[in-house]
Amino acid sequence: MTDATHSAVATSATVTIEYATPTRAERVARAVGPDNTASMTTRVESATVTTEIDRDTTGGLQSTVDDYVVNLGVAEGVLDAVDNPADVGGQSDITPTEDSTAAETTTDETTQL
Repeated sequence: MTDATHSAVATSATVTIEYATPTRAERVARAVGPDNTASMTTRVESATVTTEIDRDTTGGLQSTVDDYVVNLGVAEGVLDAVDNPADVGGQSDITPTEDSTAAETTTDETTQL
């Protein structure tokens, strides 16, 4: 006799990242938190961010983990830009030359029929 009820096989993953400081860990967790789904829980302990993801299928788990890792990268990039603006383009180390500050603009006023 076979059981007519099928239970879904749950899949899970735990992503753990340790940062240099507890402040950095908290900021990253707050940045990615709004994108977490109902199948995700994130916690911060000292300088470590741990996110647990539970999904019904391995494909769903793979997609969720992939999205989460991308979100982590974006959060870290934004925090780097805020913490070190000169390192990511906040200030240029290129000195303008006399020629570049007084560029001439010309226009072509020909008419085509």
